[in-house]
Order: sequence, then C-alpha cells, then structure tokens
Amino acid sequence: MLIVSNVKKNYGDFTAVNNLSFTIKPGEVFGLLGTNGAGKTTTFKMIMGLLEPTEGSITLDGKEITYDDVDKIGYMIEERSLLPRLTVKELIIHYASLKSIPEDIIIERMKYWLERFNIPDYEEKKINTLSKGNQQKIQFITSIINNPQLLILDEPFSGLDPLNTLKFVEVIRDFQKKGSMIIFSTHQIDHVESFCENLIVLEKGEVVLEGQISEIKKDYKKHSILIVADGLKEEKLRAIEGVYDVLIDANQWIVKIEDESYANEVFKYVKTLKNIMKFDVEQAKLSEIFIDKVGDAYEQV
Repeated sequence: MLIVSNVKKNYGDFTAVNNLSFTIKPGEVFGLLGTNGAGKTTTFKMIMGLLEPTEGSITLDGKEITYDDVDKIGYMIEERSLLPRLTVKELIIHYASLKSIPEDIIIERMKYWLERFNIPDYEEKKINTLSKGNQQKIQFITSIINNPQLLILDEPFSGLDPLNTLKFVEVIRDFQKKGSMIIFSTHQIDHVESFCENLIVLEKGEVVLEGQISEIKKDYKKHSILIVADGLKEEKLRAIEGVYDVLIDANQWIVKIEDESYANEVFKYVKTLKNIMKFDVEQAKLSEIFIDKVGDAYEQV
C-alpha cells in the first residue's frame, strides 16, 4: 500500500505541493490530475524518493521509500527520456540493469514485450529512427520491464493512435490484475473515467477536487440534456429556468442545466415538437468538472 500523508514541498518561499494526502491499495489505478505546473511531477519525484518532502510522509508497504525500493517502481515520464543513438536492445538493457535485473532475464522480457507491441524486429533499430508512437512503446517497456509493484504513468498515451492506445490499456489492466498499484496522470480526462475509481486534482499545489469519481459526478449538480427533434428553437431553450447554456454538437442539441430538477421544464417544451428522436439527461463529464474546478482555483489566486 502507498500512503501519502500531509505532504508539503517547498522550494524556498514557493510551495509546490501543499498538504497532499491519498492512499493507493494493491490493484488500484489512481488518477493524479492537474494542469502543467500543478505539482504532479514534484509529487511523483517525492514518491520515488528523488525529493524529500518538506513536511509529511510517504510510505510504501509501511516503510519510507528509499533507493532500495527503486526495483519495485516503474516510472514513465511525460517527456521522453530515451537515448536516441542507442539501439532498442541497448536502451532496454541499460535501463533494466538499473533495476538489478540479470541480462538474460532482460532479454527474455524484452522479446516478450516487443512481440506484444507488434515490433519484434526492432531490437537493433536505433531510437532516433523510430516514430513517436514506437518511441512511446519503448519508453513504456522500460517502465514495466521490472514488473513494478508501483507503476507511475505520466501521459502514457502521448503520440499513440487508437489501436496502440488500446494495447497500452490492455497491459495496464494486466498489471492491475496482478496487484500493481498504478498512478495515472493524463490531460485526456476521458481515459481517467475508464481507468480510475479515485482521483485527486491539483492546481498550483493545492487539492481542488478529490474522491471517488462516481461520487464526484453525483455531487456535481450540473447536467446535460442531449436532444434530437425537429423545430427546436435555441431562444426558447435559453428562456427556460435553470438552463445556463445551449450548444449544437454534430446532429444534436446539448442543453446545460443547473441541476437535474430542471430537466422536466425542458421536456415540457421539447414534447411540443415533432419527431422527437432523443431526449437523454446525463451527468456532467469528468472533463467538464475538471475545467470548472480548475477554473475556480485560478480565479481565487
């Protein structure tokens, strides 16, 4: 179990992370989100033992994390940390040897992962000759080659097409099933909804949103109504009490309401129209909640 307890990190007079606490259990995927500069990278470095917290504590299985725990941790950083003039094989051996893995096991695991990512003949290719997507695959392999107990993934899907994103998802799910603890950070908020049960959103080092995603969405009152009908008038929708925005998306109208109770008022108008093909009331998307909460945090600074 990873426990981050009341952690604060100062750089002189600047507070990069303030009073951060969360727990991750084996087999859990945890979302740590925020805009650039929110404090995510500082948090990752403290978890890995690369930075000392100014206050608070971070423990893995009941002990403070030290260099001896490096072999248990995998870290995929947002900026690629590949050595471009090395071959794929040389690079993987280099990084995996830092995790105290014997070379024969490194080669065995490398061949497995290259095969799984459909690049089995890439061993002798130089990193700088690979596409961005294939470089991302290699970086991912270097982060999981040690079968980590704790896996930190910062923007893992960057540069990937949908098919390769699906392959990454399958691998992450496999590690989850094996009991790995996974910290997942991305600007693609839709992925967080499909992966994580719990999350924290940081902004300027402060927690602006936290908890179970299902509860966060339930507690956020604003809803959307998706409508497909003939003769719908935007001005009439905007005049209805509780409606705060009206959008057109593809072939449907999206009506934003302050809370679910106003849906009936919108339906009273829509049912007067012809050819009503769709009237769906939906909770706000996590991306909408993220934008709302982070925007509020900006305004308070």
